[in-house]
Amino acid sequence: MEPKRDYYDVLEVERDADAKTIKRAFLKKARVLHPDVSDDPNAEEKFKEVNEAYSVLSDEQKRANYDRYGDANGPSGFGSDYVDVSDIFGGSGFGINDIFDSFFGGGSSRGGRTTRTRGRDMGIRLAITLEEAAAGCRKTISYDRLAPCDDCGGTGFAEGGTLKTCDRCHGTGVVTSVQRTIFGQMQSQTTCPDCGGTGHVVDKPCETCDGQGRTPSKETVVVEVPVGIRTGDTVRLKDKGETGVRGDASGDLVVSVEVLQHDRFERHDDDLYCAVKIDSLQAIVGTSVSIDGILAGEKVEVKIPAGCQYGDQVTVERRGMPRRGLGSRGRLVAVVRVETPTDLTRTQTLDVAALVAERTLDGVEVDVEATKERADREGASHAKENMAEHFAAEAENDLKWEVPENPFKQARGSAGKPGRGRKGRHK
Repeated sequence: MEPKRDYYDVLEVERDADAKTIKRAFLKKARVLHPDVSDDPNAEEKFKEVNEAYSVLSDEQKRANYDRYGDANGPSGFGSDYVDVSDIFGGSGFGINDIFDSFFGGGSSRGGRTTRTRGRDMGIRLAITLEEAAAGCRKTISYDRLAPCDDCGGTGFAEGGTLKTCDRCHGTGVVTSVQRTIFGQMQSQTTCPDCGGTGHVVDKPCETCDGQGRTPSKETVVVEVPVGIRTGDTVRLKDKGETGVRGDASGDLVVSVEVLQHDRFERHDDDLYCAVKIDSLQAIVGTSVSIDGILAGEKVEVKIPAGCQYGDQVTVERRGMPRRGLGSRGRLVAVVRVETPTDLTRTQTLDVAALVAERTLDGVEVDVEATKERADREGASHAKENMAEHFAAEAENDLKWEVPENPFKQARGSAGKPGRGRKGRHK
C-alpha cells in the first residue's frame, strides 16, 4: 500500500500558505479533477485526494495537528467540545459531493444551470451526553458548505464586472423553439442555457467562483445546546446553511440533537430512573442512600422506608432532567435492588440466627437461648447451615419465592411509559 502524499504537495502550496491561498489552490484543482467535468479515468480518485488534503489544511485545528504530528487528529483527538460533521450530513442529505454538484451545476453565469438561486437549508446530526443535555453545552462544529466567495465578496463579479440582461432570452429566463412536424408547427420553451433561467448574466465573472458568488468552504460554528434538550430536538442557526447565488438569501443550518444513552440513568420524558442497591437488613429497618445526580457535583438523598421490597420505586421530586425553557425539573425514580449481605461477622451471623429462631415456624415456639447456645458451639458456619435449612423448610411448606422481572419493564404501562411501581413509594 503506497503511503499518502503530503497534503501540501497534493495542493501544490507552500507549508506557510494562508487560508485563501489554500482555498484557491483547491478550487483550481477541483475544477479540473471533479468527475463531472474531467475525462481523466482516475479523476474520481484524484479528486478524493485533493478534497482530503483541503479538508485538513482548511481547518485550523486539523492543520495544526497535521503539521505537528503528521495526523489531523493529533495524539488524542480534538476534545469534547469539537465535532467535525463534514461527512455525516443528515436531514437534507448534504455531503461533499452534493456541495460540488451545486457548485458545478447551480446558478452560474454559464449555460445549463438551474433557476434556483436561494441557498438551501442544511441539516446535520450532533450527539451529546445526558449530562450535557441536562446542563446545556456549547459545541464547536466544523462542516462543509457553499459559503460567500472570498475574492468577490459574494457578488460573483470580477473587477469592473456587472450584471446585465441576458441577450439570448432578453431577461425572460426561457427560450422558445419551434419545430415543424407532420402535425404542424410545435412550440416549446426551455430554460435559457446562458443565464440558467435568471434572466441575467455576469459580463466579467469572478474566476474563483465562476460568477456564483459562492464557493465550497470549510466552516466552523458554535452551537448553543439548550438545557433539557431531547433526542430529535433541533437547534436552527440562521443563514449558516448553503449561501445563495450572488447575494441571494442563504439557507439555515438545522442541528438535530441525539442524546446518548447513559450507564446509570434511563430517561423517560423528563424523569430519570436509576437502580439503588441496599442489603436486606437495610431494607428491614429503612435507610438513606446518597447518590450522584445528573448535574455536576449534585448529590441526591434517597430515603428508603422500612420494609422496602425488591423492585419498589422511591421517588425524589425535582431531581430529574431540567425541563427545556422552564425552571422546573422532572423526578428521579430510584428502583430498589435488595441484596443479601455476604460480609457479616460471626457475631452478626449469630444475631441474625437468633432473630430467625424467634420466629414461629408451623406454630411451634423455638427455644431461643438453646438455639444461640447451639449456634455458638457449632460455629458461625454451622449457623448459616441452620438458616439454609430454615428457608428450605419454608419452601417445603409451599412458601414460594418469585424473582421479579426487570422493574423498568415491569413498571411500564401500555403506552410504554413507566409507572410508580408496586407500592408507589414517594419521598
